[in-house]
Amino acid sequence: MRSKEDMMDLWLGYAQQDERIRLVTLEGSRTNRNIASDAFQDYDLSFFVTDLSSFKADDAWLDAFGQRIMMQKPEDMELFPPELGNWFSYLMLFEDGNKVDLTLIPLEETEAYVEASDGLVEVLLDKDGRIDREIVPTDQRYWIEQPTARAFDDCCNEFWFVFTYVVKGLARGEILYAIDHLSGIARPNLLRMMAWRIGAERGYTFSVGKNYKFIDRYLPPEDWQTLLATYSQEGVPQMWEAQRTCCALFRKYSREVASALGYTYPDYDERVTGYMEGIYEKSNRRTE
Repeated sequence: MRSKEDMMDLWLGYAQQDERIRLVTLEGSRTNRNIASDAFQDYDLSFFVTDLSSFKADDAWLDAFGQRIMMQKPEDMELFPPELGNWFSYLMLFEDGNKVDLTLIPLEETEAYVEASDGLVEVLLDKDGRIDREIVPTDQRYWIEQPTARAFDDCCNEFWFVFTYVVKGLARGEILYAIDHLSGIARPNLLRMMAWRIGAERGYTFSVGKNYKFIDRYLPPEDWQTLLATYSQEGVPQMWEAQRTCCALFRKYSREVASALGYTYPDYDERVTGYMEGIYEKSNRRTE
């Protein structure tokens, strides 16, 4: 695998020689000093160009960066509508294992890019001095935020209400429906509540990572193992168990957040739990 130094020399060397490329930035985890570097990190690069259409006309110019296993062009797909406006991106996996997400941005949109940045940006090349202020990469936008009382209740409300759909799916034997609501909506709110509890204990000056990927560093080992158990979804019985475990964890962490921040824990937990247990009992009787 080519080293970071080799990759940077390759991409910046190309940009230096091509007059259409006036500015180059690096984004994402490779700019974040709080994340340890490893071989799986993508290179998130942006080229700010004067003639974007000339790049899009032919992909041959990308061959200069090595042999690709696969490439995706999200803004040139029918099934998935483009989301970047006038920007155009190439997601490339190279034969040596390096992965590069390259975005072409019209030069006139430089200021808009800077204003919309999430903070994890490093300027690698600025031929014309267009960025006139120092940019220091920071992940502050992703730090845990202290919830307001309203946000806390909204999280509780969403978690408990969505779980009524989970148990409905299980009672019907519609396991994919149940899994989708548990994994796509309910559990992310459990993780959100866990992060709020961590923030209440340790402060709100750090991130637990994208998709909560570092949350295990801050949870008690027994709670981490309990959380992992909620991902067991081989069948309906396992899903019923995951449902109960998820609810117990949420109840524990939301009560702790409420206590730490002086918020009121919602009383609908007890009523919704009773409703779900009733469905569970009826469902079990039908299968006996």
